[in-house]
Amino acid sequence: MTAGPPGSPPGSASPDVLEVRNPATGEVIDTVAATAPTGVAAVVERARTAQHHWAALGVDDRLGVVARFRELVAAEAAELAGVLTAETGKPITQAEAELSAVLGRIDFFVGHTAGVLAEQAVGDDGTTEERIAREPLGVVANISAWNYPWFVGTNVFVPALAVGNAVAYKPSEYATLTGMAMGRLWDAAGLPAGLFTVVTGGGDTGAALVDAAVDAVAFTGSYATGRRIAETVASRMLPVQLELGGKDPVYVADDVDVATAAAAVADGAFYNNGQSCCSVERIYVHERIHDEFVEAFIAAVGAMTMGDPTDPDTYLGPLTRPQHAALLTNQVADAVAGGATVRTGGGVVDPPAGLAGVWFAPTVLTGAHNGLAIMRDESFGPVIGIAPVAGDDEALVAMNDTEFGLTAGVFTTSEERARRVLAGVDAGSAYWNCCDRVSPRLPWSGRRNSGMGLTLSTEGITAFTRPKAYHLRRG
Repeated sequence: MTAGPPGSPPGSASPDVLEVRNPATGEVIDTVAATAPTGVAAVVERARTAQHHWAALGVDDRLGVVARFRELVAAEAAELAGVLTAETGKPITQAEAELSAVLGRIDFFVGHTAGVLAEQAVGDDGTTEERIAREPLGVVANISAWNYPWFVGTNVFVPALAVGNAVAYKPSEYATLTGMAMGRLWDAAGLPAGLFTVVTGGGDTGAALVDAAVDAVAFTGSYATGRRIAETVASRMLPVQLELGGKDPVYVADDVDVATAAAAVADGAFYNNGQSCCSVERIYVHERIHDEFVEAFIAAVGAMTMGDPTDPDTYLGPLTRPQHAALLTNQVADAVAGGATVRTGGGVVDPPAGLAGVWFAPTVLTGAHNGLAIMRDESFGPVIGIAPVAGDDEALVAMNDTEFGLTAGVFTTSEERARRVLAGVDAGSAYWNCCDRVSPRLPWSGRRNSGMGLTLSTEGITAFTRPKAYHLRRG
């Protein structure tokens, strides 16, 4: 990569240095030594040596280290949120919310890992006993994302470490400082050297990590990159966990309180600037309330403050990846050419006073339909299309008309109605009267182009283990 002007993506003056830029100011806030792709194999070998000793420890000893890591995150939450805002442009209140909520996820893993690892007796005929034990995978390559680095990172590396694995962690180059902070806190928590190593850099470093002698790969990012990773490791028979994109739909039925539903769906669409795999990306509204909903939705979007991410009143910051504005602009142009109408926003706007970077106005289009890119391809930004539907059946067909399958939501006063529609959606997570929500108690998984494997819940702990079947015949 090469260095660029203010507002450009992270760059490097040389292959050995990564510049970290603030997307709201364009300023270089730090320079970081990049991990050379040729050095990744040695990182993995050190991890393998450390992992053998780590796995031999009792689970209580490992969980003690995880608990200390959690305490350190809590103690530094305010500072860590500031770092996250500085390098991603995420509004400070949203960064603080991420740091606060991640503590509950760690608590879940601490509270449930021992139970998952407990050996199970599944049969005994008096002569032969049958038992199931669970063992760690080995060295896990964790290539993470920038939009929620604490969430998507801890979803993987906390359970992976807790069950006895080592982790080679590649943060996104747009969240490098956050990734390095994670490594520092693991060291401070007493995690033995080599068990959590941060490798920094761009795509070439990530590719080298996938090519290294790891035992599993966990990736969060785009479908295109996830597919390349799956194809790369297929011949090695490695477990792969891919959390990819979404084109998450919401259906608003005709029995809702319109203003309440509009405000909730608007928040689901534009929180974190729409830069989330589970952001609402398509809205289908019953034709009886369509016009009323649109007006209420536009009013909710209009009340969102765009400004300095360090200001607690700011709801919308700059695009974290400035180059992404081109995709959003093209989607809006395609929608207008296809008959949609821009009701608010529409493109790049001047930065707020005293700031730089690339800012995209929150954009709402009506008259959208599934033939448009904005209703078909992942946007991952502050744009949304709204389409009227005649009823539940038409809404369900439209919601399933996608290559993705991450989340889907229904807003209605009737639980029976919601369950009927949601039972028919082909998505990993289903929402009734909520959206853009993740719980540590529930599995997080995608279907089709939204990925494979899962995180969270007790299944997300089991995912970082492999079973061993014991046939124990008494002599």
